[in-house]
Amino acid sequence: MKPAVIKKLTEEQSLDTLIKAEEDMLEEKLPLIEIEGDDEGERLTHVMAAIWILKDMEKNKTDYRTSLRNYMGKVRKSIS
Repeated sequence: MKPAVIKKLTEEQSLDTLIKAEEDMLEEKLPLIEIEGDDEGERLTHVMAAIWILKDMEKNKTDYRTSLRNYMGKVRKSIS
């Protein structure tokens, strides 16, 4: 997971576009937007993280850094 790629997605794509890209990827279709990543799993992770962060920013009225930190904390907690 590359935070720079996630940040770029949150800055350049709308939530609706990201959700559509996620749906396309889960249906094994090519998304209409370019998503950086070493493989499909990493690209899907980037999209899912960007969606989560945009929703968190809107819901909690936070900035990108705070929402990224919240997301990374959630990931760390799920791994441990």
